[in-house]
Amino acid sequence: MELLQILPNLAMTAKLAIMTLLLLEEAWLAWLLPVPWVASMPLTKDLNVAIIDSNPALSSGVSIKKEEPPDPRVSTVTPATISIFKEIGAWKYIEQNRHAYFDKMQVWDYTGLGYTRYNARDANKEVLGCVVENRVLLSSLLSCLQSADFRKTIYPSRLLTLHRNSSSTKVDSHSSGLPLHGQGNLVKLDLIDGSSLHAKLVVGADGSKSRVRELAGIKTTGWNYSQNAIICTVEHAVENQCAWQRFLPAGPIALLPVGDNFSNIVWTMNPKEANDHKMMNGDEFIKDVNHALDYGFGPHPKSSMFGDGGIFSWLKADVTSASEFFEIPPKVIRLVSDRMMFPLSLMHANNYASKNIVLIGDSAHTVHPLAGQGVNLGFGDAFALSRVIAEGIAVGTDIGEVTMLKKFEVERKTANIAMMAILDGFQKAYSVDFGPLNILRAAAFHVAQHVSPLKRGIISYASGEQRLPLFS
Repeated sequence: MELLQILPNLAMTAKLAIMTLLLLEEAWLAWLLPVPWVASMPLTKDLNVAIIDSNPALSSGVSIKKEEPPDPRVSTVTPATISIFKEIGAWKYIEQNRHAYFDKMQVWDYTGLGYTRYNARDANKEVLGCVVENRVLLSSLLSCLQSADFRKTIYPSRLLTLHRNSSSTKVDSHSSGLPLHGQGNLVKLDLIDGSSLHAKLVVGADGSKSRVRELAGIKTTGWNYSQNAIICTVEHAVENQCAWQRFLPAGPIALLPVGDNFSNIVWTMNPKEANDHKMMNGDEFIKDVNHALDYGFGPHPKSSMFGDGGIFSWLKADVTSASEFFEIPPKVIRLVSDRMMFPLSLMHANNYASKNIVLIGDSAHTVHPLAGQGVNLGFGDAFALSRVIAEGIAVGTDIGEVTMLKKFEVERKTANIAMMAILDGFQKAYSVDFGPLNILRAAAFHVAQHVSPLKRGIISYASGEQRLPLFS
């Protein structure tokens, strides 16, 4: 096999993501993306691709019943990710199912000292993002995979061992019998069902506890946050059309529209509180959610603790949201799903690439969900890797050549580390309840609310553009 992709099992713990909010994303979503993208590119569509995953959805499909409430496992994809899905032909399948675009977002602090409202029009965009159930994302990618005209084999198994430097031209025990192309060094993979296969390139996309990363001997750097996230689906009396996030003493709570009158809750708190909220009565949980999104822990922010932003008037004239007042999120009236709980951590692989092996997504990095970019970083990895492979093939480079794979690593490390540093800094800044720091945070909200170049930069960066949110 020229290209072998290892996908994680459906049951593997997920990661969190969204624009400047919070949500959960199953690890397999981003990792399936390179396959239809590779299939859609003229230079890579002749590659022979194997997918190793014991998830039965890959062979039997994903069950989506539109009459049921949304699944609590959702992702918020940025405009950049939406563009990728459109390019590979996957977005049309998403639009056939429930999804929720949003063009407004409000972020505020429990102290009542400040808030910021974002509007897509501030940056000349139509939307800030779109919230989609993970099963809908997976189904759309599988539909692309099934309709793509290229050589692919799905192995309903898991990786057992990995051996490098096995020069060979033999085929795997369950292949169609086509020989491997090229004489370069190969990687031999043994699966738990006893079969083996060989590949020029192994794409490790098997989540934060990556077996590929472990067998390749790639070390990681990171730490656990003393926080868990609770996710669930809730219902309102009216449709929610805005994304909301409030910073509380123990962590942020996010309320994300998912279509109809439903929203997704992602609530970060310390492990004991998270366990208590997972186990408590549903009515009590809804009461606590409404309390946390309203007057709980502190008052509503006024227009600004610093006045009406007049000192920044010369910078805010063309920003729609600068004049928008603070709003209260719609009340939650019912819990319509189970509550799920996940621990939060930061992890970064010291290397993404070595000869014949490359890591993407959660296998290479996990981030705090504070600004919700995890899933989109993974999709960015998939897009970049597909492009680098195509560029390598165009000049006759072996797709497992480490110098080619390092180009991908350099590009994505720069983007991923920058985002990870921002998210980790925010997590630390909002984990301390200290008077002077509270004032500084309120000032930051105020500046982001009223300074139009900064606001446009924040929206563009969170939308998937690589430019950092600096004045321009």
